[in-house]
Amino acid sequence: MDEQTKSSQDPSQGSSQDPSQGEEGEAASLRRTALYALHERAGARMTPFAGYEMPVQYPLGVLKEHLHTRAAAGLFDVGHMGQILLRPRSGDVADAARALERLVPVDLLALKPGRQRYAMFTNEAGGILDDLMVANRGDHLLLVVNAACKHADLAHLERHLSGDCAIEPRFERALIALQGPKAEAALAAVAPEAADRLAAMRFMDVAELPTPVGPAVVSRSGYTGEDGFEIGLEPHGALALAEALIAREQVEPIGLGARDSLRLEAGLCLYGSDLDEATTPVEAALEWAIQKARRRGGARAGGFPGAQIILDQLETGAARRRVGLLPEGRAPVRGGAPLFADEASDAPVGHVTSGGFGPSLGAPVAMGYAPAARAEPDARVFAEVRGKRLPLRVAATPFVPSTYKR
Repeated sequence: MDEQTKSSQDPSQGSSQDPSQGEEGEAASLRRTALYALHERAGARMTPFAGYEMPVQYPLGVLKEHLHTRAAAGLFDVGHMGQILLRPRSGDVADAARALERLVPVDLLALKPGRQRYAMFTNEAGGILDDLMVANRGDHLLLVVNAACKHADLAHLERHLSGDCAIEPRFERALIALQGPKAEAALAAVAPEAADRLAAMRFMDVAELPTPVGPAVVSRSGYTGEDGFEIGLEPHGALALAEALIAREQVEPIGLGARDSLRLEAGLCLYGSDLDEATTPVEAALEWAIQKARRRGGARAGGFPGAQIILDQLETGAARRRVGLLPEGRAPVRGGAPLFADEASDAPVGHVTSGGFGPSLGAPVAMGYAPAARAEPDARVFAEVRGKRLPLRVAATPFVPSTYKR
């Protein structure tokens, strides 16, 4: 879900839209999250990202940060993301769900209180405007959207849903992700009053839980393929909670560089790289997120932007497909590299959207779009890198097994 600022694939390599490389006033306009002081004290290397000054890595380094998250627990500042509340004017949260279904191809009426679901805003061509998480909080819906898209998403919601819902941006709220096999133990240690409820939570559960700095909205979810939590709370308490967590031996602060390699190993999409306005959910291999009720023959089929195109593709397939890619050599293949059917053909058949080194695998990994005929596991394609054709094998994702608590 998390977004790339539309250019450089690897956050640790910066972005071609890096404000620090423009006029002096642009760099000064970067925003800071509630955890900025923690990043400074922890020695983070900061980088412009989606209009914010964000940590790309800490002294531990990207490789060790990645492996520490897989082995123990990593703390991520995701306060640049946008949180938006939808409050139904009728007082019935089902009416907010019905209204939001006009903008997403997802069954939200079936989303029970205390649960969340992955969704995407679509356009009339079936492309993806943004991907997001939607949680049923009992009397309202909570949306978490990508930072680079959040103001456009807010305008989109206000334009289409303001008659049915009060739309309340909570862009000032902090958001912390705690990911890894020891995440539950670390969070329970700093918030002991919530320990029993944390233990009872399963993947995609959402609850308001007590913490030493006040109540927090906690979801058992994340962007690494590991078990873990995302914690939304008021900014005045976020810094103290984050510092208490990284004081635990099992928790290290983790930057954008390792966040990207973790999500890539997990086969998770990055908005602006793997998803965009010209890519449909079916092309992106996200049809699992479109439930039966919204498909043809379902209780509420269609009714969202681009429905005709998306529903046709659900039945007949799309001409291209997002696939996992394993380079056969040791050289990483980065986003933007064209893909060819063989070593000699002139016309590319697809392109790489995300790529880098997978520390858990000890090998390079990538994702990209290939023709449907070449989207089956073990099909071979070639990426052009610095004038050379490098072989890659289509592979199922995730590259590393997910460890969500079911």
